[in-house]
Amino acid sequence: MEKHVRTIAFIGLILLGATPLWAQENEDKPTDSTEVIQHEKFLRVIENTLEEYYRDYASTDHETDSIIESLGYTDKDVPVFSDSIYCMRLDEMNEKSPFHLDCNRDVLSVLKFFTKNRRGFTSIVLGRSKLYFNMFEEKLAKHNMPIELKYLSVIESGLRPQVKSRAGALGLWQFMYRTGKYYGLTQNSYIDERMDPEMATEAACLYLKKLHSMYNDWNMALAAYNAGPGNVNKAIRRSGGKMTYWEIRPYLPRETQGYVPNFIAMSYMLTYHAAHNVRAREAKFHDFEIDTVCLKDGLHMEVIDSLINWSVADIKALNPIYKTSYIPKTTPPQCIQIPTSYIGEWINFEDSIYRLDSLIYETIVEEEEVDQTVTVHYVRSGQTLGHIAGRYGTSVRNIMNWNNLRSTRLSIGQRLTIYTNGKPSTKKQTAKKKTPKSLTKNQQREHYIQFDLVKICGSLLNNGGFQLMKLKS
Repeated sequence: MEKHVRTIAFIGLILLGATPLWAQENEDKPTDSTEVIQHEKFLRVIENTLEEYYRDYASTDHETDSIIESLGYTDKDVPVFSDSIYCMRLDEMNEKSPFHLDCNRDVLSVLKFFTKNRRGFTSIVLGRSKLYFNMFEEKLAKHNMPIELKYLSVIESGLRPQVKSRAGALGLWQFMYRTGKYYGLTQNSYIDERMDPEMATEAACLYLKKLHSMYNDWNMALAAYNAGPGNVNKAIRRSGGKMTYWEIRPYLPRETQGYVPNFIAMSYMLTYHAAHNVRAREAKFHDFEIDTVCLKDGLHMEVIDSLINWSVADIKALNPIYKTSYIPKTTPPQCIQIPTSYIGEWINFEDSIYRLDSLIYETIVEEEEVDQTVTVHYVRSGQTLGHIAGRYGTSVRNIMNWNNLRSTRLSIGQRLTIYTNGKPSTKKQTAKKKTPKSLTKNQQREHYIQFDLVKICGSLLNNGGFQLMKLKS
């Protein structure tokens, strides 16, 4: 049931003799297909040349391969070095950084564990780093902070922007709700900027910079980032006023006692991975393969997928800020990350994407779902809790209690459960544009099937035609 099919809209255009929009715009102009083909070939050559150049310039894989080959490792070799070698390498790292990477018994213990048991993880994050590390370095350099802090996100999230901890911390830098709000990261029903790589990295830089200004020590700043300044201050008091991480470490929470050693060990592994016979896993995305487009309206990812074959999963992977498959309209407008390989398709089908999204979601009827005791109300533009409470003959407080609302602010399309023995005072059915909700594949299929072929084609003709090629059922 999850198969792709050719768009019935495109077939309808042909059956009704409709002229697609791109053809209408060029009806009075002779079309030279050879010229179009040459134009596309020219662009492809440029794009492929640029990609090869950036890939070769940005890649360190050939360096890794050369080191591994020179050391004569086989795929199964797991190198082990003496403590003096590990300490010497950490000293070399310290020479290039204001960060002090200590080499002591606790660090060596974790480091040896990582070199043996975190090889697969190191390979994976090396692959993921191709998308994020250049951006991290740019942000850190902007704030004049140690570049090695880019490794902190590996410890926090494994470079996964959508990972959430048991405590509720979220994103590459694992911000808690309140800390995220404090540093200006928007969080609502459809967007959580803690998952936005650039915004969260900027916030992390500001937070770490603030913590360093408090303790004037990067290890202490890391401890405070993990446990909170309150716990670090308690540890300082319990230690009798000691002011370095290693001196207060026994008085910190257990997780934080391992936090700095983990950070140092991971920094070592990502720096000397080739010496330990670890290659980067193939990257799904490189930063130079990504471009940005800004949206003129809200869009559903399913519609984008249907027209340009950019899958919803990949859209979410590059745009983790969105909590559902709906990209809301905002001011300023939302800008999304898109692979450069889809830019041509996006430009060709951009108008069609908006029109198809509007066509589908304008005709989805929103109505209050009523049974004998419960009403489900979808919030519409201009509605307040007071208005809704009056309509259903209840109180604002009741609605807030029933829906676990902490404030009276509402979002368009928000679903409210209201307990009542009767229907609303005014029965209402509306065709609401841009229903801001996520649809499952089954729901999406049901909505698509509801459309009559003739009506769809008629709508397309009335709107000047679509550049449609295919649609997912």
